Amino acid sequence: MGLKDRLATDMKEAMRAREERRLSAIRMLRAAVSNLEIARTDRKNPQFGQPVSEADLIAAIQKEANQRREALQFAEQAGRTDLIEKERAELAVVESYLPKQLGRDEIKSEVEGLIAEHGREFRTLMPLAAQRLRGRADGRLVNEVVRELTA
Repeated sequence: MGLKDRLATDMKEAMRAREERRLSAIRMLRAAVSNLEIARTDRKNPQFGQPVSEADLIAAIQKEANQRREALQFAEQAGRTDLIEKERAELAVVESYLPKQLGRDEIKSEVEGLIAEHGREFRTLMPLAAQRLRGRADGRLVNEVVRELTA
């Protein structure tokens, strides 16, 4: 079952179970997917006319997760407990649709393999590591690990 189908099925289940927070988060994800599909019909878009792949859908969901994390951070800084609870609930739902993220040790082992192949130059390693770990690891964490190992 594709990610889009899974979102539709989960939305129906959330409606039946009357889970408002989960339903709201799933609707937000479906809107992001829909916006991605609509953007592909715009002639000004660099990816005009290309079909939407699962990787594109995961990237859109990853973007939504990053937005939730940022909103959570701002809510914590402002001391808004009501918003903190809401953002955490939405983030948990959004993350359930993402592939399992690699931990720091797993990222480190991947980067060490790249260092063995390409040397210790940060400018050459970072794009390679970002491409290899895209969707499986947080970009900031990958950047930190590459900086540590190339320093």
